[in-house]
Amino acid sequence: MSYFTELTWIDWIKDMIDIGLVSFIIYKLFLLVRGTRAVQLLKGIFVLAAAWAISTWFNLYTLKWLMSQMFTFGIITVVLILFQPEVRRALEQLGRGKLFGRSNGADPQINEQINQLIQSLNYLSERKIGALIVFERQTGLNEYIESGIRMESNISSELLINLFIPNTPLHDGAVIIRGSQIMAAACYLPLSENPFISKELGTRHRAAIGISEVCDAISVVVSEETGQISLAVGGMVVRGIKQESLISKLFEELSPKSNPNKAQSKAAFWKRKGGQNG
Repeated sequence: MSYFTELTWIDWIKDMIDIGLVSFIIYKLFLLVRGTRAVQLLKGIFVLAAAWAISTWFNLYTLKWLMSQMFTFGIITVVLILFQPEVRRALEQLGRGKLFGRSNGADPQINEQINQLIQSLNYLSERKIGALIVFERQTGLNEYIESGIRMESNISSELLINLFIPNTPLHDGAVIIRGSQIMAAACYLPLSENPFISKELGTRHRAAIGISEVCDAISVVVSEETGQISLAVGGMVVRGIKQESLISKLFEELSPKSNPNKAQSKAAFWKRKGGQNG
């Protein structure tokens, strides 16, 4: 108590400035990583920190020892997080767990959005016009949005069709959709390096699988050689997917309400459709 009584008004001002600067820096750091995959990484790290705090509070010796060992080799862990995609995906999945689940209500626009998408896919498929459309989910795709041309436009079949018309400025690359908006076009995506992917699949399909490997995004591809529509989720791809199955899967994956049997239904879907491991 004597410490506070000895503080002068100058000390109070200095402390307030100190706290304000630290708060501002933390705020800017949050803005920097917002909408990127780093958010999911931070959530995963926060889960580990929370586990360490709980083990310390309740004297859980084994868990406390395990957490202490992890923090002891923290530098090595950070290096692995930055340079090993496998470790980054593990932390992202931890951050996307139920502890951090979003409590979204029903989206009345999802029917119209999928309807507009299906109309554009049918048009492009019939004319064998290549297309790649990516749907953002919990993991932000800002780093890929910034690689393309930002649009932030409402979803419409006419706009999607025009974006992929050959020899137009934005036809080459991916379109990224966030919620009810087309965020950007002509975006660059990471290519899958999985050696087990069929050699028949070109760059567009490899990009669709690649983005689904590094995050929880969904990709829809139209082949310019065959006109087939393919769906990529979680590193898996179904080629030549039927319209009914595509609509059903999009509703399942994009619906704000979580499906309690989602894991089982997802496994059954890939088994039924003969999805190729990506």
